[in-house]
Amino acid sequence: MNCSGKHAAMLGTCVVNGWSTRDYLDPSHPLQQHLHHTIGVLAGCDPGPGATDGCGAPLWGLPLVGLARALVRLPATSSGARVAAAMRDFPEYCGGTGRDVTELMRAVPGLVAKDGAESVQAMMVELDGRRFGIALKVEDGGQRARPVVAATVLAGLGVESDLLADQQRESVLGAGRPVGWLGPSATLVDAATSGSDTPPM
Repeated sequence: MNCSGKHAAMLGTCVVNGWSTRDYLDPSHPLQQHLHHTIGVLAGCDPGPGATDGCGAPLWGLPLVGLARALVRLPATSSGARVAAAMRDFPEYCGGTGRDVTELMRAVPGLVAKDGAESVQAMMVELDGRRFGIALKVEDGGQRARPVVAATVLAGLGVESDLLADQQRESVLGAGRPVGWLGPSATLVDAATSGSDTPPM
């Protein structure tokens, strides 16, 4: 389960700080209050409204620009830099083996990437000494388009990898055989390419 590491880290943090472990998922718990504050600092905005993850952990809403900003700022803290390095070194522990984000981190040096529920994905990549934060959300929550969009945006920034070319085009099957393909529109390609001219957040 790709959420197990998150829960182990939360419980470990409670033990180190002497906080209760029985109610660590309660939004009013000191751990969750600390997480809420830290997310807000990294994202540069107040997280909210609250919800609950499928694994029971509290969630807070962020605008996409806040999510991208948080990824850019993550390596600036000592603990965040360790997390980013661990994600790069052991991508299979972020999402599991055989998942597209795992393969993406293996294929693109320096990339930090994590997908989430309802077709959200956040990424951070360093190019020519500049750090870029990327956050995307497929409106209908369908996961099939997410890897295509992520690969197209990275390619538009100038990231080079054989995997990106493969992920920008996904076969659509009918009766077990290819009947079409899913790929980026010209609008998405233009937007991804123009993104290289904008300053990083």
